[in-house]
Amino acid sequence: MLRIAGVIVLGLLCFSAPVRADDIPRAELEAGLTHLPLSPYVGYRTDPDGRADATTLFQLAAQGGFQRLPKGDATFGFRDEQAFWFHSRLFNESNTEQRWLLVLQYPLLDNIDVYLRYPDGRVDHLASGDMLPFTSRAIRFRQPNFWVDLPQRTEVELLVRASSKSSMQAPLALYTFSAFAEMERDAQLGIGLYDGILFALFFYNLVLWISLRDSSHFWYMCHISGFGLVLFCLNGLAFEYLWPNQPKLANLAIPLSMCFSQMAMHQFARVFLELKERWPLGDWISRGFIYCYAIAAVASLWVDYRVAVQPLTYSVFPGVLIVLYQAFHAIRNGYRPARLFLVAWAMLLLGTAMYASVSAGLVSKVFVTEYGIQVGSAMEMILLSFALAYRYANLRTENERVVREANEQLERNVSRRTAELSSALEQLADANARLRESNRRDVLTGVFNRRHFREVFEHLLHQAAETRQPMGVLLIDLDHFKKVNDTFGHLAGDECLRVLSQRLQTEVAADNAVVARFGGEEFVVVLPSATAARVQEIAERLRRRIGSEPVRYGGKEIVITASIGTFSIPLGFSFNPDDALHQADDALYVAKNNGRNRVHAANKS
Repeated sequence: MLRIAGVIVLGLLCFSAPVRADDIPRAELEAGLTHLPLSPYVGYRTDPDGRADATTLFQLAAQGGFQRLPKGDATFGFRDEQAFWFHSRLFNESNTEQRWLLVLQYPLLDNIDVYLRYPDGRVDHLASGDMLPFTSRAIRFRQPNFWVDLPQRTEVELLVRASSKSSMQAPLALYTFSAFAEMERDAQLGIGLYDGILFALFFYNLVLWISLRDSSHFWYMCHISGFGLVLFCLNGLAFEYLWPNQPKLANLAIPLSMCFSQMAMHQFARVFLELKERWPLGDWISRGFIYCYAIAAVASLWVDYRVAVQPLTYSVFPGVLIVLYQAFHAIRNGYRPARLFLVAWAMLLLGTAMYASVSAGLVSKVFVTEYGIQVGSAMEMILLSFALAYRYANLRTENERVVREANEQLERNVSRRTAELSSALEQLADANARLRESNRRDVLTGVFNRRHFREVFEHLLHQAAETRQPMGVLLIDLDHFKKVNDTFGHLAGDECLRVLSQRLQTEVAADNAVVARFGGEEFVVVLPSATAARVQEIAERLRRRIGSEPVRYGGKEIVITASIGTFSIPLGFSFNPDDALHQADDALYVAKNNGRNRVHAANKS
């Protein structure tokens, strides 16, 4: 009866097997080889009811019953089949290393059975997976692994059975021990650095939350905690370090941490974007997501793992879209902090979506998609300017201290209070005056910044129109500035900008001119009451002065030149700032196209 049942199973599997496109090559271990990905040498077939055995599948492999991996990728996403079988032929041609480590590079497979058939008919069976204790693995590592013996000049058949309620991903690779140690070292270093970033981010927000009592920092900490636990589980580290002998808890932790992370993410978006006040409908949508995730978290305690994880994975996509749209909506309504939120969270959410796409089998498993979450969340940390929040916390604490001490002093002595209050007001006025002046100046060069220049320029244009006085505008661009940075370094480039600004201010000091840094290596000079001839004269003088002597920095001499575009506003004409600057910018463009280190006047229009 058993023999008849085996024949029936074999016949059913043969009937359901797809037609083989071509022969699958065997994997040959040549001399000096230390690492070999097996995807190009692996065939696969599905086992819908999960009842096939190794003997049957070895026979099917001999009959060509396996097909190539789709696009050479062993990522299949969530599938209904009970099991997948993978087959490969391993031939140690001349490699002196005979003991190899077989690594299945996805940590969330439930059961993995490895069969090795040798020429003498011997079949070795090895088992692992996250439904077995962590100690069943050959080496203590987050991904399932097995020691395999591959004698020289011997072909060994490899047969792997994988089953999982999670996403089906089974990329196989062979390593020598030294190559594996090197790979593990680099991987652990990267994971350690990333986890360090998460810890720093958590404690930094903890300090801010304690200091500011701003609930957005609290919910961000909750999201970091849940998010970190999700990655800890998905990378197999939670199974390795937190519950190595509790496979069921390892599986349960994944949907619970996903729910907690997503709930905290939507709650953080609600608080940060002030959805309740600014967009009630968006607030209700986020609350709906939170309620759904709370129900899913409770249900995951009883329902099957796949029933819980698969919808949670797919729910990432609408979650990503709604949070991004909420940020766009807030920006359209003039909420400026939403811009930073959008940029920072777009990186994190994009990475999360890429990982979910891999799990769903929508995209191939490559570095960017596999580690999209880590890359995206690291970018988020870089983009978010925590320094500003921390500075705000310090300023508020200092203000509270000053007010408290002032109140105590007021209660002790009215006369002293008056004197101290007057002194404090004078200091505050002085500080405000210095702050106003600092806000007008470019930090690097000391000339006016673009924002203040805009205000001054508008005033000068209005004044010139009322008094019927001419005016000149010069746009000055340092030639080949990128080459200076590339050759001498950015600090040398900064020194060139400082020297340029000093020469500009010195040369036009007697002309009552306004000098400002327009952006990058561009400067703008406004010459009130200057005729067209005078504007050209000053521009030529500036050009000669800029290139008159090199900039000395770090023992080197850097020759600099500049291109200048001029625009003269004659009597009786009225221009707005953008039009005048546009004319000068067009002239500057012509000067640079005509060979640089020259002055070009704009045509009056």
